[in-house]
Amino acid sequence: MKPASRTKTIAWTFLLTVAATLLVLNFTSGEKKLEEQVRREYALHDAQYQRSLGVLLGPPILEGNRFEALYNGDRIFAPMLEAIRGAKQSITFETYIYWSGDIGKAFADALAERAKAGVKVHVLLDWVGSAKIDDDFLKEMQGAGVQIVKFHKPSWYDIARMNNRTHRKLLVVDGRIGFTGGVGIAPEWTGNAQDPEHWRDSHYKVEGPVVAQMQGVFMDNWIKASGDVLHGEAYFPALAPRGDGRAQVFSSSPSGGSESMHLMYLLSIAAATKSIDLSSAYFVPDDLTIHALVDAMKRGVRVRIIVPGPIIDSKTVRGASRASWGPLLEAGAEISEYQPTMFHVKVFTVDGLLVSVGSTNFDNRSFRLNDEANLNIYDAAFAAAETVQFEADLKLSQRITLDAWRERPLREKAMEHLAALLSSQL
Repeated sequence: MKPASRTKTIAWTFLLTVAATLLVLNFTSGEKKLEEQVRREYALHDAQYQRSLGVLLGPPILEGNRFEALYNGDRIFAPMLEAIRGAKQSITFETYIYWSGDIGKAFADALAERAKAGVKVHVLLDWVGSAKIDDDFLKEMQGAGVQIVKFHKPSWYDIARMNNRTHRKLLVVDGRIGFTGGVGIAPEWTGNAQDPEHWRDSHYKVEGPVVAQMQGVFMDNWIKASGDVLHGEAYFPALAPRGDGRAQVFSSSPSGGSESMHLMYLLSIAAATKSIDLSSAYFVPDDLTIHALVDAMKRGVRVRIIVPGPIIDSKTVRGASRASWGPLLEAGAEISEYQPTMFHVKVFTVDGLLVSVGSTNFDNRSFRLNDEANLNIYDAAFAAAETVQFEADLKLSQRITLDAWRERPLREKAMEHLAALLSSQL
């Protein structure tokens, strides 16, 4: 081999080795995966369950909170924008998707106006999720004094973190009013889920002491991305009770507790006695989750799951999801596909008490690769209201029976099993 050819071969080998190494690093979280099934030690209504979630895994459960459920864009964005426009001291906003359209303009205008008025405004955007943001929005906000930081923007020294995205959706105003749920800032989330171009989603407003925990979760990623520590009364004021609800803000991240969210769900499933209602935009359960749900059904727990139907933004996710349904359907799970539009809801309700809402999907990406945040609410009245909404969504969904699942075409089965091979990244 000529020297020039040998040099070229060595160079290509080096580049391929580097590329393969980065690929492996991006496809792993760097932490041990859960390998053992979580044993049932107590019921969800037992005090020990809440002690475990508040001491073993997450922050303490706080009393004195008030919650408001907001369904679909027309009822979600107006309260968010109202809170921003009423800000007096600070706004912290973290989101995965921020694209374009009139709603993107409305948020940019509101954030810029408050910054001009002297309010401290901090916006944390995921680099991947906000790739389609209108540059004019960025210029307007930055020109007004809004501090904008991109999460894990690629650079030569941390390219291995490309696969770790912030999927959190948090808005905190004056350290007193918080919002979280499933919506991104894009035209798809506007309207009232009236057609395939306008998605079905849920978001939640919260006031009370738990908002400080939400602010703390935002600060966790803000410090990672900017190196700037935000503190003081403008961000963490003393918070008086605003209601009688109990809650905690639960978070996970590959850089510190990538399995926390997964374990929270597994502990809750193991503690279930009567019912589990799951609304999941991306439902690709791993073996541990499937076994936990099957064991719950063997104990007599009713399991109902709503997932997107034919209208979905990722056919691969739908295929991988459907490939996993066999054991669940055989055990008696009621799985239904939402029909009118994309179903982007992420709500987990157990035994008429726990309602977990936020950014987390029921898949490996949320459990191990992304930064996520959920608001865990322990309130029977709130859970009852969420059950009413779940059943309203159920009426617009098509139930998939075990026979129908078994009889789907061979080509469809083959494509679904191929999609399932990618489940670790979905």
